[in-house]
Amino acid sequence: MNGSRLLRVALNPTFERSTVASKTQNPKPILILHCKASSFKTTTMSDSSVPREKLMRNCRVKKREEEPLGGDMEDLFSENETHKIRISLLEWYDENQRDLPWRRRRSEIEKERRAYEVWVSEIMLQQTRVQTVMEYYKRWMQKWPTIYDLAQASLEEVNEMWAGLGYYRRARFLLEGAKMVVAGKEGIPNKASSLMKVKGIGEYTAGAIASIAFNEAVPVVDGNVIRVLSRLKAISANPKDRLTSRNFWKLAGQLVDPSRPGDFNQSLMELGATLCNVSKPSCSSCPVSSKCRAFSLSQENKTVSVTDYPTKVVKAKPRHDFCCVCVLEILNQKSKQSGGRFVLVKRPEGGLLAGLWEFPSVILDEETDLATRRDAINLYLKEVFHVEPKETCTVVSRKELGEFVHIFTHIRRKVFVELLVVQLTGGTNDLFKDQTKDTLTWKYVDSDVLSTMGLTSAVRKVYSMVEAHKLSLSVAPASSNRRAISRKRRIIT
Repeated sequence: MNGSRLLRVALNPTFERSTVASKTQNPKPILILHCKASSFKTTTMSDSSVPREKLMRNCRVKKREEEPLGGDMEDLFSENETHKIRISLLEWYDENQRDLPWRRRRSEIEKERRAYEVWVSEIMLQQTRVQTVMEYYKRWMQKWPTIYDLAQASLEEVNEMWAGLGYYRRARFLLEGAKMVVAGKEGIPNKASSLMKVKGIGEYTAGAIASIAFNEAVPVVDGNVIRVLSRLKAISANPKDRLTSRNFWKLAGQLVDPSRPGDFNQSLMELGATLCNVSKPSCSSCPVSSKCRAFSLSQENKTVSVTDYPTKVVKAKPRHDFCCVCVLEILNQKSKQSGGRFVLVKRPEGGLLAGLWEFPSVILDEETDLATRRDAINLYLKEVFHVEPKETCTVVSRKELGEFVHIFTHIRRKVFVELLVVQLTGGTNDLFKDQTKDTLTWKYVDSDVLSTMGLTSAVRKVYSMVEAHKLSLSVAPASSNRRAISRKRRIIT
């Protein structure tokens, strides 16, 4: 086994809330490119005196504000429709909104605190269910109740608090954004345009903070909003398409109630998250079903369903990779009994699961047998930790614990787990001889500390396999003793 067997994992770029792409059905012809006639003189590129770069610049996409709705998005809402939708949604929201911890009302003098709460909740809610977020949000606010408290935290502290929520890049950007705002000494910006200059805040999050905390009449568009709008207007265009995406923002912007923009935006999202859900919309209870074109079409034609909007597409298949994890337990030099300390490795500060702790592991380019995996792990342990069986340590036990599959957004990873228990020949000082405190990228901790650390769900799964194995070892001798005693009693009688 050589270094060519080791691969890097592509990072997951997902941050702002995503929407499901859809296939365009029966699109109306749209002219998107607007080119100068002079760009099409009858001449070859080699004969032309116009540089290629200048020639290409003459073909420009028309500015956003000049773009027609296009596709099957024929027009904006009428003034009458807009008025009725605003009234209906706000009345429904006032009566039916869920009681969520980040919806607590704040006084005028607490606007920045409200903005911070909205910011944290919206980042947590990206790609994550409300019920999962609620407990994380409460713990977060207990530890860092203001943006100034958060700005003092370390990335490791934030990662530990975030552990289990997934998409850890969100946590890092939230911390970096907080530090950026506090360093600026002007507080959280109160306009969406200024908020978008803060690290980790995109158009959606900026709109949510600005409208909910600062009462700015700006829209928000996430997957729930797109679902509601696409059904209200019976839009089957691909929401991932750049032009279509901008048009959804136009529609949402037209509907925003200028007197209650935050509540209206939340009502639109609430409707999409509850009644107007993906597979089982409750049209009979919907406050805007009388204005919903998709519902109307479904009543006129039984072959049409409200759930046809937005159009669904098959998601891209995740790529497969394979990982062998070695839980390295180092026993006390004076004893070979169980109860040693475990080695943890800190991942790089950039990329997938940046800055998080995990057990030593190797990514392979294909599924391999046990012998090949152990060769890869042995090479890694030797190069990184100076752990080499028969040379720098004595192997007390080595056990294959099993395997499981862990799913990332775009990766399906098969994880093979083994427990390697060793006793070092030269002591733990040899492990750290090539590292200083400033560059320390790994450490070893006892089981009590490991149980309380903020670890990813995959790392916790690995450690649970270790605990189950150790439990089976402790139960087995007791069972053997009971059987021996039982046999002895039968002999005596």
